[in-house]
Amino acid sequence: MGTDHHRVFGPWWEHATANYVTWQDGRPVAMDLYYDPVVDEHVSSPMALLAPVWYLAPQRPDVAHSIWEMAVAFAGLDGDADPVGLEDPNFASLLAMQTSEFDDDRIRERIWAVLDDIHEPTWDHDLGEFTFGFGFGEPHPRGQLNARVMAGWVCQPGAWSRIFAENPVDRFTEPTVTGVNFPDVALSEAWWDGAALHLVAQPRNASLSGTCTSVRVSGLPIDGSWSLTSSDGSTAHLDVLGGAVDLDLIVDGSRHTLSRI
Repeated sequence: MGTDHHRVFGPWWEHATANYVTWQDGRPVAMDLYYDPVVDEHVSSPMALLAPVWYLAPQRPDVAHSIWEMAVAFAGLDGDADPVGLEDPNFASLLAMQTSEFDDDRIRERIWAVLDDIHEPTWDHDLGEFTFGFGFGEPHPRGQLNARVMAGWVCQPGAWSRIFAENPVDRFTEPTVTGVNFPDVALSEAWWDGAALHLVAQPRNASLSGTCTSVRVSGLPIDGSWSLTSSDGSTAHLDVLGGAVDLDLIVDGSRHTLSRI
């Protein structure tokens, strides 16, 4: 957006790779977990490389991919034997998140098979939540671990990096939806194709399915007559003033399309 905040990354990366990363045949093989400058002691580990992969993927994709390949090989996900090490929730959740950036095939399928098998996938249908328990035996699921895993579930290869590489400046000027009655209602789709806004409202649980909810849309490019078309073909005519309008949506997972008449 016209800023140069990223300029700090270059000097940091140059210093970090020279002082805190261990290299072998041009590939990173370990990174410092801790460095004591008083006694010049480095505490290094291959697993320390895994944490920054998510941040390196958009900036140094070759390095990020190399680290991910090392973690995949360590876990045995690239072979035919049973995977190892994935009983550790931290390792499993990090690798699940990062695998989505690099693979949409066999490795991704294998890591998700492990998650579904040993990490307690749980549907709470009243709350409308799907979470992993990770064997902690706690009353509430771990948010950070589940956030990693869910990022791995929804992302497709390269999606994370494209957020930073493509930098669509119009995302701040395109139509915006506010006033969603979350968590009773969630929007599983809300996207603008340049001429129409597509919305899908999902209920928190079955008791809310088929109810009506209201949201507000602002930032529409033209005032005047618009129409809201439901998946059954029914249409409601609306007047947009100041680029904004209130919409009534049916909360049943069906599609609604707002377009100019």
